[in-house]
This record gives sequence, structure tokens and C-alpha cells, in this order.
Amino acid sequence: MQKKSTYKDAGVDIDNANLFIERIKPLIRSTNRKEVRGDIGGYAGLFNLDISKYKSPVLVSSTDGVGTKLKIANMTNRHDTIGIDLVAMSVNDIIVKGAEPLFFLDYLASGKLSLDVSVKILEGITKGCAEAGCALLGGETAEMPGFYADGEYDLAGFCVGVVEAGKLIEGSEISMGDALIGLASSGLHSNGYSLARNILFNKCKFDIDFQPDELSESLGTELLKPTRIYVKSLLNLFKQFNVKGLVHITGGGFVENIPRVLPHPCKAVIKKDSWPILPIFELIQKYGQVEKNEMYRVFNMGIGMIAIVPEKEKEEILERLAGLGEQAYIIGYVDKKSGKDLRVTFESAG
Repeated sequence: MQKKSTYKDAGVDIDNANLFIERIKPLIRSTNRKEVRGDIGGYAGLFNLDISKYKSPVLVSSTDGVGTKLKIANMTNRHDTIGIDLVAMSVNDIIVKGAEPLFFLDYLASGKLSLDVSVKILEGITKGCAEAGCALLGGETAEMPGFYADGEYDLAGFCVGVVEAGKLIEGSEISMGDALIGLASSGLHSNGYSLARNILFNKCKFDIDFQPDELSESLGTELLKPTRIYVKSLLNLFKQFNVKGLVHITGGGFVENIPRVLPHPCKAVIKKDSWPILPIFELIQKYGQVEKNEMYRVFNMGIGMIAIVPEKEKEEILERLAGLGEQAYIIGYVDKKSGKDLRVTFESAG
């Protein structure tokens, strides 16, 4: 008599998945806001938007992943920070519109669910949600044997926020003479890893645990530094100051991201050397022989977020950001674009 087939035989362990849900319930509950209704485990998450706080609320949404930074997590077998990156990539995109992130959902897919690894990932996600002040409302865990290699997984995140229509930040008020204030990054954040990995591990043949002279820690530790979450600092800034535009420096670096918020007749002038370039970027450029322009097109170069503000308010804003624990620098200004000018140009800070 032939053995009866089961889902577990095919590689999907429902009991293990149920155990995972039970393990993460306390983590998810720790992120709850008062607007959350119900508990984890339903078909959909419920969030009671308090519209009495707004005259004309605008919902703002974003979805993102963490790219090939996942490869670094697998190479080091460290999975407790990658969830912070996942949250950061979406909530930082929400805040640039002036919106407060309300709730977050995650998608975790793997060939075979590892309970311990998955819990570590969710610990990072809940930590990121706490940093951003948003609720982890739910998610999906997909076990897909034969689709992912052993030990591999993929992540995606989804976030919804809200802003008063009259306070939506769209960049339309940006004008010549406005100052650019850069908020320091922690490192690569979650972009440029394909180039970084190619240089450091394929070209240079470095081991993930190797510590170059240029760094104070191993490559694995450096490359896994979680993406900064700027939400609470910026929400505080909005209360008093006129922030005309915000730029999240993600894929595309300075060159591709800044023009996304500039009105057509404007260009951004970036003053090189007006902030400290982190050693990891200098190491990548050196060993990869990467041109400076390419570096600024791929990486954040030590600046994870740019606030475009009135010139007369820049010093006071710098003081406020310092008080909020942010390392911030005046890194440039808005100028008039003419003729064949590029939307982003660079000049010496001297």
C-alpha cells in the first residue's frame, strides 16, 4: 500500500507555521497603537483611523524590501536587524510626505520556515515599528519549497500613514536659496549592496568576518548596520519649522533622488566634504576603483535623509536636530537651473 501524501512531505509544515504565529504574537502586540482593533491571526488587520484629528486626511502608502542586504544576513547568520531595515525603507518614504506612519505589514517567504530565524526577523520588524511609532498590524509567512534555496528567504514591507492635506510635503514651495540639511546615515542602509558585494567579496575575495584597516569592526558587522529611522525626529521638526521638502537617499543616491522633490526651475548644489564620509564608502571606492560620480549615484555617502528648509531657519533647525540626537550638516543649497545644467551639481565646500 502506498504511503499517503501530506503537505509536510511536500515541504510545508503547517504545525511549525502555527507555532511561529504563537511565538510572535507578544512581539506584535508590543507595537499596538490605541487605534488597532482585534488581534493577530485574522484574515486582515483592523485600524480605526481617528478622523477627528484631521480636517482633510490624506492616506500615504509605501512598499519596499531590503534588496541583496539579505545576502549579508545569510552570510553572517545574523537575522535580528534585517527587520529594522525593512520597516525603515517604508516609513522613511512615508515621512518625506509629512505623514505619520500608522501601521505596517510584512511578507516573509522562504523555502522552509526556520522558526528561530523567522522569530529573529520579526524581532527586528517590531523594533523598527517601535522606533517609527507605528503598529505591526499583520503579515504573511509563505513557505514555498523548491522556490527558494535552503536557508534563503525574502522580505517585503508595506506601510500606511496619514497627513493633513494642508501639511502634505510635495516640494512645490522649494525656491532658490533654500538650504539643504543632511541627516547622517549609519552606513549603506539598504542600497548599493550588489556593487558593494561584488567589490568586497568577488573582486577582493574578502571574508565576511575580515576587518580591513579602514574599519573598526568586521565587514559583516559594518554591512549589517540597520537603516536609520528618521520618523520621530522629523515629526518633531514639523511642529515648529517649515520643512519644504524631504529626500530619502535610497537607490539612486543623491543624483536620482534629489530631483524627485525639486520644482523644475531648481537644481541642488551639494557641497562635497561638508560632512564626514563614512569609512565604508571610502573603502568601497578605493578597492573598487569607483568614480566619485558613480559613488554619489549609488550610495548615500553618509547622508540618509535631506531636509530642504528656508535659509533663515537652517541654524535653528540644526540645533533642534542635534537636540533630538541627530547628526546633521548643512550640505548645500537650492539654485536656479539654467540651460543644460544637471538637476544635482557638486562643488567644493572650501
